[in-house]
Amino acid sequence: MPSLLGIDNGLTVTKAVIFDADGSQLSVARRRVPQLMPHARWVERDMAGLWQATADAVREAIAGCGRPAGDIKAVAATAHGDGLYLLDANRRPLGPGILSLDSRASAIVERWSQDRVFDEALALTGQAPQVSAPATLLAWLKENDPDCYGRIAHVLSCKDWLRFCLTGTIGTDRTEASTSFTDFRTQTYAPEAMRIFGLDDLFDLLPPVAHSADIVGHVTAEAAEMTGLDKGTPVACGLHDVTASALGMGGHEEGTLSIIAGTYSINEVVSLEPRVDRRWLCRNAIDPSRWNSMAISPASTANYDWFLDTFCRSEQDETDASGGSIHQLLADEIDAALKKPSTILFHPYLFGSPYGSVASGSFVGLHGWHNRGDMLKAVLEGIVFNHRTHVEALRGRFAVREIRLTGGGSRNPAFVQMFADALNAPVIVTSTDEAAAFGAALCAGTAVGLFSTPQQGARQVGRTARQYQPVPAASAVSNERFSLYCRIAEALRPQWPEIEKLAQQDIEGTA
Repeated sequence: MPSLLGIDNGLTVTKAVIFDADGSQLSVARRRVPQLMPHARWVERDMAGLWQATADAVREAIAGCGRPAGDIKAVAATAHGDGLYLLDANRRPLGPGILSLDSRASAIVERWSQDRVFDEALALTGQAPQVSAPATLLAWLKENDPDCYGRIAHVLSCKDWLRFCLTGTIGTDRTEASTSFTDFRTQTYAPEAMRIFGLDDLFDLLPPVAHSADIVGHVTAEAAEMTGLDKGTPVACGLHDVTASALGMGGHEEGTLSIIAGTYSINEVVSLEPRVDRRWLCRNAIDPSRWNSMAISPASTANYDWFLDTFCRSEQDETDASGGSIHQLLADEIDAALKKPSTILFHPYLFGSPYGSVASGSFVGLHGWHNRGDMLKAVLEGIVFNHRTHVEALRGRFAVREIRLTGGGSRNPAFVQMFADALNAPVIVTSTDEAAAFGAALCAGTAVGLFSTPQQGARQVGRTARQYQPVPAASAVSNERFSLYCRIAEALRPQWPEIEKLAQQDIEGTA
């Protein structure tokens, strides 16, 4: 049976996953990719290091699948959306790649929100400018690093960079093209969008657009040497990881609300007509005349990871050394906390929020008798509540017949149950552990004729699903807590700018 390779690059880990054509997972390999934070609000990564880590993961996945590389009939990549990966005229990286957690351009977004840019961008592109969107980051470079800006020859996303490394070809797909510069009506690049952002001179540097399941190149000799893939293996265009995750769990369909609880809080619905609102991004779906409305914020499990890195580092080091799991180690603490009431509420705004980058995270209601488990429970609940904020916006405008959940958090039954209770609706979790990589593999399989469309492929090899039902009593408690969570956030809203000023005062005080 032929196999397919899906590459999934997130914000901290790059993965290579090999699937059978029937959807079964043959092997997976992962590599951590260090984040660089040279200044406050800057989150970057070395582009060459990313490619090397990805190539190493691919080689390991091939070695572990028990089959020769020649059985892999096609490859496709997905990766974090937004952010910025630039090449110069020699097709070399123009500095580090910028991740979608980066918020260096927050002042530009704030300025744009006070003038014409927000309204004009929303009216043309179907989305208000985000702090990590390509348009915003390019505008920041123009103002703050004109030398770098003047040397830009190719404007890429993360997965486009991986495609270039595999094939030597430059381009993007429909889902990625719509992150800043397309007219939501025509779903194609709009010169007027560049004018709105003051980037007219870059229009010709945007990458050509193909369908996610189009073959856009073949593995080069150099890439084959690095990855262990056969030279000449077809490479499909790939897609934004948000869309790939929905596709991989069977949720890139009308009537399904897909939730990805990963680094970002992702909540999305496919529709047959565009619907524009400041509360979500109206972007291209995989196919023409389909739109993907995404209500997002960088405020999901990145908060949980931060807590582990900050307060559980010694346990993490011990479990890593022994081959254990820090999540399993903490499970008893969290389960004990879930069984008792708590005054703690957590706003998961450490890296961003639905209120913009000026918001900050907070524990409220913390007392001396609370322990680490109580705080972890509050972190998980806060993540769920942030998703609910986005989900409620979408459910108010789109017909939703089912809700599907994926992401690292979906592996924890207690966490999924919190979603079902908070949303007061059944939540479906499929057995696809690597949904984004599987979505990329579905595009690869379609490119070589194994599936008629990526969506048909997802239905054809549909994964076993488990449905979590809301518990009425737990939903009632969750609803009360969510109401208070929202009221506290609104009360803090006017104070967040003042809180942010304290950081500048501290800097000035120590200068």
